[in-house]
Amino acid sequence: MRHGACPDAKGRQADTVCCAGTCPIATRPGTLGKVDERSDQQLLRDYQAGRSEEAFAELVRRHVDHLYSAALRMVCDAHLAEDVTQSTFLALARKAADLADRPVLSGWLHRTAQNLAAKTVRSDVRRRVREREVAIMNELLVAESEGVWKQVAPHLDAALGDLNDPDRDALLLRFFERKSAREMAQALRITDEAAQKRVTRAVERLRQGLEKRGVCVGATGLTVAVSAHAVQTAPVALAGTISTTIALSGASWITATNITTTTAQKILITASVLLLGAATPWVLQHRSHVRLREENESLRQQVGRLEHIATENERLSKQVALAKNSQVPRLPAPPVQRGSGSVDLSADEREAARRIAQLLQEDQARRLTVDQIKPYLDQNHRSAASLLAAFRATGDLALLREAMDKFPSDPQVNFAASTRKDVSPEDRRRGLDAFKQAAPENALANYLSALDYFKSGQTDLAVRELAAASGKSEFKDYTLEFMQENDDAWRTSGYPLTEAKIIATTSQELPQLAQLKELTQDTVALANSYRQAGDESSAQMVLQMGADLGQRFGGLKGEPLVSRLVGVAIEQIALHAMDPNSPYGAGGGTVSDRINELTQQRSAIRDLTSHFGTVQASMSSQDWISYIDRWRAFGEQAAIQWMVDKHGHP
Repeated sequence: MRHGACPDAKGRQADTVCCAGTCPIATRPGTLGKVDERSDQQLLRDYQAGRSEEAFAELVRRHVDHLYSAALRMVCDAHLAEDVTQSTFLALARKAADLADRPVLSGWLHRTAQNLAAKTVRSDVRRRVREREVAIMNELLVAESEGVWKQVAPHLDAALGDLNDPDRDALLLRFFERKSAREMAQALRITDEAAQKRVTRAVERLRQGLEKRGVCVGATGLTVAVSAHAVQTAPVALAGTISTTIALSGASWITATNITTTTAQKILITASVLLLGAATPWVLQHRSHVRLREENESLRQQVGRLEHIATENERLSKQVALAKNSQVPRLPAPPVQRGSGSVDLSADEREAARRIAQLLQEDQARRLTVDQIKPYLDQNHRSAASLLAAFRATGDLALLREAMDKFPSDPQVNFAASTRKDVSPEDRRRGLDAFKQAAPENALANYLSALDYFKSGQTDLAVRELAAASGKSEFKDYTLEFMQENDDAWRTSGYPLTEAKIIATTSQELPQLAQLKELTQDTVALANSYRQAGDESSAQMVLQMGADLGQRFGGLKGEPLVSRLVGVAIEQIALHAMDPNSPYGAGGGTVSDRINELTQQRSAIRDLTSHFGTVQASMSSQDWISYIDRWRAFGEQAAIQWMVDKHGHP
C-alpha cells in the first residue's frame, strides 16, 4: 500500500497524510509523509551512539503492535499486556549494544515478550493467591482473637501501667497509634531492627504481666488480639465537640465580659453547634482517610505476621500432639517382618502420572542436552535451584553432584539426592541426615528417614523418626517449586510457552510417593508386631501415624493429582489394619465410614479425569496455560474441575 493512500477508519482511501498519525506506516517528526528507511540495526546503533529518542521511538512504532498483540494472547489481560510490552522495550533499551548486529530483531523481541509474559502470569497468580490467603487469614485471626481479647481487655491497661516507659512507649506506638517499624524507629531515635526487637520484648513482658493476673495467652495470640481490638473508633462528633469546647473555653472575650452565666452558656452552646456543623464534613473525610490508611497498614501487618503466626501455630501444634500422644509406641519395638520391599503405584496413580504424556503421544520423557540448558544455568548463575532443574531436564548426574558440592545445606538439594533410586545406602543415609538438618521443621525428612531405618532393620530408630514426624506441622515435598523452575529451564532452552509449561509440569518425577506408600506398609507390619506382642496401644499409635501421613497430602499446595491419590491410598492402607467399627475422626464417625468416604473420593477423581479426557482435544494453548497456572495455585484436581466446568460435561 503506498503511503498517503491507506484506508481510514471506515475503510475508505485517504487522499492526504494517512489517518492523522494512526496509520501503521507512521512518519518521523518533521518529515511528514516520509518513511524512515533505516534498518532496525541502524536505529539501534543511532540510539546507542547518541541516545536518540527519535530512533528508539521509530523502533517502538515498528514493533509495538505485534508485541502487544502477542502479549495480549499470552496473558489475556489488556493491562498486563501493556506492562509486558513496556518491559520488553525496556529490555531492548538495555541490550541495544548487544543487539545492534542481530539480523532479525523481531525474534528476540517476541522471545523476550514470551519470557516476561510467563513471569507476569506467574506473579499475578501468586499475587492473587497471596491476597486471598491474607484475606482468609485476616478473617480467621480476627475471629480467633475475640476470645483472647475478652480475657485480656479487663487487665490490659493495668498490665501496660506496670511496664517501664520504653516498653510501654513501644507498644503504644506500634499497636495503638498504628506506627510502622520505620516510624517507630524515628520516634524512638533507634534503628528499625532495634524498634522491632523492642516491640517483641515488650509484648513478651506484657504477656508475663497478664499471666500474673491469671490471663494465660501466647505472644502471637496477644499480638493479634491487641492489634484487632485495642483501639476503637470514637464517635465522629466527639472530636469536633472537644476542639470547639477547648477553643471557646480559652476565648478571652467570654471571660472578660460581664454577661450572665446563663447567657454565656447559651453563647457557648450556639457557637459549639455552628462550629461543629462546619467541622463535621472535614472530620468525616479525615476519618475516612485514616480508616483507609489503617486498613492498608493492617493488611501489610498481616502479611508480616504470617511467618510469626506459623511459628506459633507450629509450637502449639507440637504441644497438642504431645498432649494427645502422651505415650509413644513402646521401645524397644518388636521385630518387624517387612514385605517384599519397594511398592508400585496403583493403576489409577500411574494413569494420573502419565496422562498428559500420553496426550502428547510421547513414548519417552523429553530430555534437554547440556548445551541447550547452558543459557539457563548462566542466566541463573548456577544456583542450587537452577542446577536441580537442569539435572531434571537433562538427567546429567554431574549437575546434581555440582549442586551437592556447592550447596550441601540446601534442603531441596538434599531431598533430590536422598530420593534417587540408584543411590547407595550409605549415601542415602548421609543425604537424609543432611536433609533433616537443612529442614528441621519439615516432617517429610523424618518420614523418609524412618523408611530408610525400616529397610536397614533399625526399627527403634524408625519409630523415633515416625514420632518426630508426627510432632511437626510442616510437610513439604517441593513439587511446586520444582515445577516452576522446570518451566523456566525449558522456556530458556527455546521451547514455546505452552509446550514448556506442559513438559515442565508433567515431567516432574515424584519418587517420594512410592517411598511413602512403602513406609505405610512398614507401619502396618510394625503394628501387627506390636499386636502379636500384646501391645494394642502402641499398634494403634503407629497406625494413626500412617493415617495422618495420608491426610497430609491433601494440604500440599499445588499438588499433582497423583499425590492426592497416593495420599488416599496411604490412609486406606492404615485404616484397613484398624477395627472398622472403632471411632475415627472428630465427627463421630467410624473407621469404616472413613474408608467409604475415601473410596467415594477416589471414584469421584476417576470420573473427573474421565470427563477431562473428553475436553482435552478442544483445549486451546491459552486453556493449557490457564489450566497449569491454576494447577500450581490450587492443585491439579481443582484445575481439572475448572476446565471441565468451563467446557461443559460430556
